[in-house]
Amino acid sequence: MNDQEFDGTAEGLGGHSLPERDTPLYNHPLPLLEDWLRSMGGRQRGPHSCQWDLHQPQWSALLELEVEELKVSWSQDGRQSVRHFPYGLSRADVEAAILAGP
Repeated sequence: MNDQEFDGTAEGLGGHSLPERDTPLYNHPLPLLEDWLRSMGGRQRGPHSCQWDLHQPQWSALLELEVEELKVSWSQDGRQSVRHFPYGLSRADVEAAILAGP
């Protein structure tokens, strides 16, 4: 676990505890999903936006909180990869997949 990552007992940026890491994303209230995205270094594109930017040394990604899933579009060396993660997946699995990159 890195310094920015929350575990099940840590408080989110809004002062509320995130559910355990193995909890499906659909069991996370929206403010806690936003806290989680911030903890990974994500930046919301605008107030009340469902789009988030995440930059890592080797790649960047656009994360979109859609109705049925989290859409992640990675860019690396001029190439783009897109994956869709249903909210039924655990936060730990989705976080690992996102941070693994394209």
